[in-house]
Amino acid sequence: MLQKTILKLTLTATAILTAFAAGAQSYQLPSAHKAEHSDLIARQENIGNQISVKDTQQFLDQLFKEEEEPEMDIYTEGWESKRVNPFKESEVPSSKVIDVSNFHMPTPGYITSPYGYRKRFRRQHKGVDLKLQIGDTVRAAFDGRVRLTNFERRGYGYYVIVRHPNGLETVYGHLSKFLVKPDQYVKAGEPIALGGNTGRSFGAHLHFETRFMGYPINPSAIFDFANQTVHTDQYTFDKRTYTQARNFDPAANQAHAKEFLASQSSRKAEAASTTSKAPRSTKSYTIRRGDTLSRIASRNGVTVRQLCQLNGLTTKSKLKPGKKLRVR
Repeated sequence: MLQKTILKLTLTATAILTAFAAGAQSYQLPSAHKAEHSDLIARQENIGNQISVKDTQQFLDQLFKEEEEPEMDIYTEGWESKRVNPFKESEVPSSKVIDVSNFHMPTPGYITSPYGYRKRFRRQHKGVDLKLQIGDTVRAAFDGRVRLTNFERRGYGYYVIVRHPNGLETVYGHLSKFLVKPDQYVKAGEPIALGGNTGRSFGAHLHFETRFMGYPINPSAIFDFANQTVHTDQYTFDKRTYTQARNFDPAANQAHAKEFLASQSSRKAEAASTTSKAPRSTKSYTIRRGDTLSRIASRNGVTVRQLCQLNGLTTKSKLKPGKKLRVR
């Protein structure tokens, strides 16, 4: 009896599966739909023919290939009591409209390292790096008062912080010489320092930050560096978007880089012509006890490599106190 029941159930299940399979096979896409689908595929174009990122990527790879390690965050890392973040205990508003109409570009150079997270170093680069030559003038971005001039060997080198009436603070790093003192009032465009290669730096550039109550705003959200202006007369700080750039265009930055480098070449050629007519005066430095090549270089606005070339030294050469080194 049991065997007959099992046999009937098996036959019934088989019949159901057969009917389902037959039904499933009977459902076909309408021929008209298949034709439309084929036509859509035929009309598709290779997006690579329309948008190519190859040139842009090559530019970025070349432009940022010598990108240095991001500087220490002077607002939160390694600060002594006199330099503590003055906004640490303050209540920062969620949004704030900031007037940036009265501005001046800190330097005419192009971006060599953008704002953002550095995967290689697992830390945030909280400003942008702008190309300049050692000794180039660095200017105040807005009216304000100098809050601090200091030196950070493992990060910003010689740096200046200026506080502005519009609520911003700007930071200028890797300088070779200060032209201002703490508590000094400066106008937008007024010289505050000379560019350099001090601190954690592998080539002359300006590290430039814009901050609102300690929050490091992406400078490209305020400044259009390729066109040497601000995006708008007012910038709205927002805790959700302050890290985002506005209209950052690598192609525009590339064009600006070419123009800047061409102007630098022209300036060098003019300087060389002037030098050939009048011999350039030399400058020397007397070695002191405890001096190192890097310390002498940073004090005199040159690189260690230049010092070695001028004096026939190597990085391992011993420095004798009282001996003079040529620094120019």
